[in-house]
Amino acid sequence: MNELSIGIDVGGTKILALAFDPSDSTILFESRAETPDSVEAVVSALADIVAVVREGADGVAGNPEPAVPAVGLGLPGIVDSTGILRAAPNLQCAIDVDVKSRLEAILGFQVAVENDASCAAWAEATLGAGRGMGDMMLVTLGTGIGGGIVRGGELVRGAHGFAGEPGHMLVDPSGPKCTCGRFGCWERFASGSGLGWLGSRAALGGLAPGLLERAGGEAGSIDGELVSAAARDGDQGALDVLGEFSWWLAAGLANLANLLDPEVLLLGGGLADSADLYLEQTRAHFRELVLGGRARTGTGIEVATLGSRAGAVGAALLACGGRTLGS
Repeated sequence: MNELSIGIDVGGTKILALAFDPSDSTILFESRAETPDSVEAVVSALADIVAVVREGADGVAGNPEPAVPAVGLGLPGIVDSTGILRAAPNLQCAIDVDVKSRLEAILGFQVAVENDASCAAWAEATLGAGRGMGDMMLVTLGTGIGGGIVRGGELVRGAHGFAGEPGHMLVDPSGPKCTCGRFGCWERFASGSGLGWLGSRAALGGLAPGLLERAGGEAGSIDGELVSAAARDGDQGALDVLGEFSWWLAAGLANLANLLDPEVLLLGGGLADSADLYLEQTRAHFRELVLGGRARTGTGIEVATLGSRAGAVGAALLACGGRTLGS
């Protein structure tokens, strides 16, 4: 093995690292760890997991000496052009801290840092559902909503590195408060937590008694997973909540399509695993809401294919291969 790229995806609760062979796009080894709650512990955990996957990969490849890897790091928030995290609701301990330099000082080699959803978008554009498409966007549906944009075959970062944060588009000024401190952000309606909020509201309004019963009478305990599970069991209240969710999801996707006109809008993140419950409704609402309506047949809405590894794979690709498709 002549090359080794390590990709790390840091989330609010977990860290996933994998060793990637860019010569044949294979994952050689992977490891997971919990995300600590202090920046010192985060940096230490990152250094430790790099050592683990580096050693594991060389064991698989049979190398007598560990290869010097390229390392890519995906962080959950706004990452500026120098690689510093500037805003991150789920990793606040690392805001405005030069994690890149601290990690490089321990490892002894360079680290490329990028937004986690941008990493995932690059993986999908290179190896996944967006392969062969020069213009696409990945929308990650998890606790919040993230995104990554590929335009003209290049990863879009924006003037300050902040591009690709669709979750904080304003869709309802009178809507619920967001984790960012503002009101009515798209992710308050169309994320996993948004689905839970819609379910809680329906239960409190007497529109989803089955959800309230499943939650033990505590509407605040209703989350997206509970709504999805109830919908799979045929609960009408849960199905109605998912119908409302699909409208909010389509509304945001229509805004993105109006602005970017991509070939495809990909849905990733944990909630994409339940896309069969809302995808067709979302597509139907999208055609009604997007400018040009049903004449805009060139923009598809599809489910991403790389799953939970997309962010780490994308980080590995960016570390070793640049930001232009085919480079």
